[in-house]
Order: sequence, then structure tokens, then C-alpha cells
Amino acid sequence: MDHSENQKNASNSPAGKAKTAATQFALAMELPFVFVGAIGIGILFGYYLDKWLHTKMLFIFILGALGFVAGLRDVLRRLPADDNGK
Repeated sequence: MDHSENQKNASNSPAGKAKTAATQFALAMELPFVFVGAIGIGILFGYYLDKWLHTKMLFIFILGALGFVAGLRDVLRRLPADDNGK
């Protein structure tokens, strides 16, 4: 049996459904923190770079945008693939 067959068989039993629901709930609680955390770290590093280099919000926007992209990429990477593997 491969992983997808084990997952299908586990989701048919009540214990498997509870485990799947708990996993989905944990993922739903984790993803916003991952996304906001990446943006926050980018903005924080940008703030200190702007302060150090005496620029006006240049690095805040650049690193904030990079944090947004990194957070979005991480959220999409953590989401489970559908049945087609996409």
C-alpha cells in the first residue's frame, strides 16, 4: 500500500476521520501565523535596514513584499494536494 491508499483507508474509519479533521484544524490555525510572520519579519528587517542606511521606507516595502511572496509560497506549499496531485 502506498501513502494515498493508507490515507483513503484511514479516512473511512471514525478514528481516521477524527485524525483528518484534527489535522485540517491544526493546519488552518497554523497558516495565518506563517503568512503574517513572514511579512512581519520582512518589514522588521526592512525597518532596521532603513534606519541603518538612513533611507525612507525603501527596504520596508521591498522586504515586506518579499515577505509576502515568501509567506504565500510557504502557505501554498503546506496545503495538501488534491487527488490529481496538483
